[in-house]
Amino acid sequence: MPNDPSTNRYYSVVHESESEYSLQLFLDTFNKRLRIDDYAGNVESICRRASEVAREHAFTKIFIKSREEDWMAFLSRGYMLEGIFKDYFLGSDAYSMACYTDLERRTSDYWMEEDQILRQVLALVKKPEQDAVPAQFVLRPAIEADADELAALYGQVFQTYPTPMNDPAYIRHVMDEGTLFYVAQDDGKLISASSAEINSVYRNAEITDCVTLPAYRGKGFMRLLIQSLEEELLQRNILALYSLSRALSFGMNAALFQLGYEYNGRLTKNCDIYDKFEDMNMWCKQLTLTVSGE
Repeated sequence: MPNDPSTNRYYSVVHESESEYSLQLFLDTFNKRLRIDDYAGNVESICRRASEVAREHAFTKIFIKSREEDWMAFLSRGYMLEGIFKDYFLGSDAYSMACYTDLERRTSDYWMEEDQILRQVLALVKKPEQDAVPAQFVLRPAIEADADELAALYGQVFQTYPTPMNDPAYIRHVMDEGTLFYVAQDDGKLISASSAEINSVYRNAEITDCVTLPAYRGKGFMRLLIQSLEEELLQRNILALYSLSRALSFGMNAALFQLGYEYNGRLTKNCDIYDKFEDMNMWCKQLTLTVSGE
């Protein structure tokens, strides 16, 4: 994960190693949560330390990606299972375990509406085939020179966003760290974008930072961008993909479902996006390497 002084008001990454555990702590100040992406050691000690850090920073949510063998131990210590990241740890599932320190953060305001949207999405017909790029548009990988326009695009669409995507310096930073971006253009103007944040240690990637200008929505650009990212990730032997989409967004959830992603849970008030803390649906997909014979 990127950790740069310019992003400290949003988050910082801290590695702790003690006799009973080692932790990768993602101190997410902007979203008021503690995220633990990786760990080793005694679960009881890990839970105790997580609670201490949450209190120190006034975080209202703790979010741990648990190993398969540990998720029930977290469950027995007051955590709840919100979703499963398929094949996250080099083919082994990661269990999204959550603990809340605030009732308002724990309580979803739109769960029934989100269930209705999910039912509508799951009733759609899947469309895994490759789409054609409309003639007047250009689809291509983004480069650092796009950072200013990308930041303007995100700033125009999102009132708030979980990471500082409206900051060109941040976009250049994550590009340097290995995040892939694909963009769509109309007459030279960026109209849509998406990225893949790669975890090179565990060979997985998050499809994220999906944005389309309102005037261009419903035309299939996000499907095209995600398909392009998948092709690039496949070439890099990154086979386990996941994406967290706003549970209130029919369009984004529909795009993922139709591309073959499977619904694997919902994270309550997981991040501050648009104008409030929102529930995020988890979607997972396993890419398949095609081995050609002679």
